[in-house]
Amino acid sequence: MKTSQTKLELSKKLKERAIYEGFAICGIASIPGSSRIKLRTNALERWLSHNYHSEMSWMEAKRRKNIESLLEGAKSVLSVGFNYISEQNKNNKKYKVGKFGQGEDYHKVIYKKLKNISKWIKEEIPDCKWKICVDSSPLLEKAWAEESGLGWIGKHSNLINKNYGSWFTLGFIILTKDLMPDKPYQSLCGKCDKCIEKCPTKAIVEPFVIKSDLCIAYHTIESRNKTIPEKIEKNLNGWIAGCDICQDVCPWNKAVPYNNTFETTPKKWIKNLDINSLSWDDKKWEENLKGSTLKRIKPWMWKRNIKAMLKNY
Repeated sequence: MKTSQTKLELSKKLKERAIYEGFAICGIASIPGSSRIKLRTNALERWLSHNYHSEMSWMEAKRRKNIESLLEGAKSVLSVGFNYISEQNKNNKKYKVGKFGQGEDYHKVIYKKLKNISKWIKEEIPDCKWKICVDSSPLLEKAWAEESGLGWIGKHSNLINKNYGSWFTLGFIILTKDLMPDKPYQSLCGKCDKCIEKCPTKAIVEPFVIKSDLCIAYHTIESRNKTIPEKIEKNLNGWIAGCDICQDVCPWNKAVPYNNTFETTPKKWIKNLDINSLSWDDKKWEENLKGSTLKRIKPWMWKRNIKAMLKNY
């Protein structure tokens, strides 16, 4: 490392490296963060107290409320956004799949890019320790991305960026180096309530608050129940893995740049989903799901979802 590098210079180079690795957006936040983090933490606690997380018990992890518990001596966090929207993201009227899951497993895609950045950190900042976090770590992800200036948390609870809308997934590197923080976004949702109005199951019970057991995405991805509740079932309207309705209607998502790479290209089997998919055995499902974010949805769940969707279509 060039010891003469200032905090500003080092921060600039780190973000340039993130863009070089293929991230659409990036930013830095100081730890422990501003009062905004405390507000988001309190919001999480209220959400949990109402049991709005349903069966997602991992959301209760105490470490999620304290980023410093993930890395001793943590001083900064690099937040990155990977744009997953592709020109090929076309859903037929039946058998709809959330855009985030149509390409390669974003966990692996983001981790690989962050790993490359960590090699750069090792060379440029040898006295710095770091920890990579991609989705599965108990981190208040959207709050720290907001704190890093990547965007603002919309009324549908997704992070929104002025240029990329909400079509991106997040990754983080927590560092023990004191870096120059970026300015957090201010919300630009204004009076718009389209996401709330268009949700067919009224899962957005108030701005910024999702009641999971009313959410189509929750029931088709996370729920391990053998059946899907009737209220959800009759509103699937083709959705069998996730749901993009609240994002599709968001004005900020109307004109965003595509990321047409192999990482975002929809897998062939997703394009070909139909009633015959019900006859696929577990081996066939597992072959298709290899390298996919959607492997979280077990074969029996895919069949459950398809059957439920077809009942009311």
